[in-house]
Amino acid sequence: MTNYNAVTSEVVDKLKAIIGDKYVYTDSDKLETYSHDEVTDPRYIKMPEVVVLPVNAEEVAEIIKLANSYLIPIVPRGAGTGLACAAVPFKGGIVVSLERMNRILEIDTENMIMITEPGVTTESVQKEANEKGFLYAGDPCSGDSSFIGGNVATNAGGNKAVKYGVTRNQIAGLEMVTPSGEIITLGGKLKKDASGYSLMNLVIGSEGTLGIVTKIYLKIVALPKHTMDLLAIFKDLDSAIALAPKLMGIGVSPVCVEFMDNATIQCVEGFLREKLPHSADGYYIIVQIAGDNEEVLEDQCVLIDEIATEMGAVEVLVADPTVIWKARKAYAEADRARSLVFSMEDIVVPINKIPETVRYIEDLSKKYNVAIHCCGHAGDGNIHANILKDQHSDKEWEEILPAVQSEIYAMVYGINGKLSGEHGIGYKRVAALEKYGNPTEIKMMKAVKMALDPNLIMNPGKVISFDC
Repeated sequence: MTNYNAVTSEVVDKLKAIIGDKYVYTDSDKLETYSHDEVTDPRYIKMPEVVVLPVNAEEVAEIIKLANSYLIPIVPRGAGTGLACAAVPFKGGIVVSLERMNRILEIDTENMIMITEPGVTTESVQKEANEKGFLYAGDPCSGDSSFIGGNVATNAGGNKAVKYGVTRNQIAGLEMVTPSGEIITLGGKLKKDASGYSLMNLVIGSEGTLGIVTKIYLKIVALPKHTMDLLAIFKDLDSAIALAPKLMGIGVSPVCVEFMDNATIQCVEGFLREKLPHSADGYYIIVQIAGDNEEVLEDQCVLIDEIATEMGAVEVLVADPTVIWKARKAYAEADRARSLVFSMEDIVVPINKIPETVRYIEDLSKKYNVAIHCCGHAGDGNIHANILKDQHSDKEWEEILPAVQSEIYAMVYGINGKLSGEHGIGYKRVAALEKYGNPTEIKMMKAVKMALDPNLIMNPGKVISFDC
């Protein structure tokens, strides 16, 4: 366990000398914004000692060098939309917010690369690419507010991961500041690279524990001319979930295959105050397909309709994308409106294990008398299970939540699943990863961390912990 030093007035003065008084926050009113992410449980809130807002890699490097010399923790932060408390300063120290590093630096249409700073929102990246006739395929549900740097830090997935892959698959290169304060570029505009270890992919998904990303080389692809969205509605859980693996094997190559259980549909309907089809007893599978040949897409729609109907769908609709994706993306917000405190689990299992996993979670909901809403990316096995505190007292919640989580995690690892598909481990799941993860794998992670960050100043206590 490292004994870190507190941020003193001397350190604050040196931070101001690096980036200017205006961008060093010590006032409690300003600090409060940086004391939490989207996790609303009071146990996961911690006030920073100081927050700094650098504007370039050189300033980030000087801040990290200063932190090393004083043995003070560094906590990188994007938009604060995370769901695993990776940006919360539980061990104190300096929160480095990248919100001022918000420029799109280049759109290279010949090499099909967009270069951005980490503080650009995912939605802005998508819009800029679209305006040039390209697609940036990263598409997390928080895209309107999440930063692209945060997507890199957590290896975010999202709605289009079935066809295009997760954030890692969208990255060609990174500029980063190492834990010792060196600025380095990994990858770049190359299509392939077999020159040693893939350090870039090691950094992607490391949640700020191995350095701070300051520039990102994003892959862009040709924008499909046509997109179609289908909504298949089922009256029972098993038939709905079984459609996802079926579609993956018929050659349609969907962009998205999303799932919403009935409890989620009803919660979202109440939150949006908009009537959703078959909300009383329906289970949704949302399928999006895209391509340049409209006739081919129409034929695929017919095929999907036929398969869904054969599997028991009561209705298959050509969905209004504005309506159906608004409902899908409102999932977490609707649950938060119902229960300010809830735990979003982010488990991932083999696609063919989705039905039994969701059934198991529904049984746990009844066993513990707690609402659990399931929704997620059925096409890649990523299930979001929101466990709602609702009317339970704090004491009851402190007993119910770990019991439910333990049963879910044990079941998931028993079928070769994992704790997180896209939200990351952060601080919230460190103990669970230590308990359920492969000991040799964790040992390797710790060895990498020690080699690159011997002072353990980069986002300590996240992903892996040396206190365990």
